[in-house]
Amino acid sequence: MRIPTTLCVLLVIAGATHAQTPGSPDAFARALQKRYDGIRDFTADFVHTYRGGALRTESREQGTVSIKKPGLMRWVYMKPERKEFVSDGHKVYSYIPEDRQVIVTTVPAEDAATTPAMFLAGKGDIVRDFTTAFESNPPPGTVSLRLTPRKVEPEYEYLIVTVDEKTLQLRALTTRDRQGGLSTLVFTNLKENTGISDKEFAFRVPRGVDVITDGTRK
Repeated sequence: MRIPTTLCVLLVIAGATHAQTPGSPDAFARALQKRYDGIRDFTADFVHTYRGGALRTESREQGTVSIKKPGLMRWVYMKPERKEFVSDGHKVYSYIPEDRQVIVTTVPAEDAATTPAMFLAGKGDIVRDFTTAFESNPPPGTVSLRLTPRKVEPEYEYLIVTVDEKTLQLRALTTRDRQGGLSTLVFTNLKENTGISDKEFAFRVPRGVDVITDGTRK
């Protein structure tokens, strides 16, 4: 299982304080990127929902996330099924205990990091990588910005980030995939620049599981 592409731009818009909403989408994107550049690490609780798609499925999951630049992250899904997605800056480990396997992939280069979750870990730039437009009728007290990738991405059409209109703190992140599905992350308990240790992002392969690297089982 791959890391959900809905996680792409989380860190860009989390945790600003006393900011004023810029008057244009591009100016707003630049303000978000500026906040992003000042965030060294990040933790939050999240609820992840998915609706639609080719199979018309619906799901709801929840867990925690920890991020540290450059390139370190840990996503832990706790309900209803435990899953872990961990990057140590070089490799990404995807672990689902029920499947008894760990899938290992290489962290993408910075210029190829717009679709994976590695974007939020310091690899990517929303001004450079996306065109922007405000969404109409956002929830009261928020601003929603649509981010459309400048180059065609196979996994998604666009992202919508919703932030508090006064503080720019993240409220929600939605992705529309190529099958018409909508994947939404809602974040709470956001904390930035707390000094997370690198040890948080060391993944130890459990005993008795298969390890698949570049499609090869070991």
